[in-house]
Amino acid sequence: MAKSRTELMVDRLRDLQASSPDVEASAIVSVDGLTIASALPSNVEEDRVSAMSAAMLSLGERISSELGRGSLDQVYIRGNSGFVILMSVGEDAVLTVLAREKAKLGLLFLDMRRAVDDLLTLI
Repeated sequence: MAKSRTELMVDRLRDLQASSPDVEASAIVSVDGLTIASALPSNVEEDRVSAMSAAMLSLGERISSELGRGSLDQVYIRGNSGFVILMSVGEDAVLTVLAREKAKLGLLFLDMRRAVDDLLTLI
């Protein structure tokens, strides 16, 4: 039986995590804050990640626009224990990645961009 779009998106998220050891968790979230697909560990609240991702994306878009920086490409947050990175997936979704503290960001951004390109065909 053929896989659903959601299952294909979850597979792509798992592929991202398998190919990039710095990725601890990932999700695709609608701009409304609803989870579309996720590969989050059980200790991470999916609804909270989704809501905060949508809020950060909205704020990032507003800041980028208001300050004349063009359309938003990505938002990243660095904390003591790692990174939260958001990357737009078209106009209706965002890829959220939780990455380790020692993540190689250049490689991670490249892997995320490839994942976004694949996800665009599924959304």
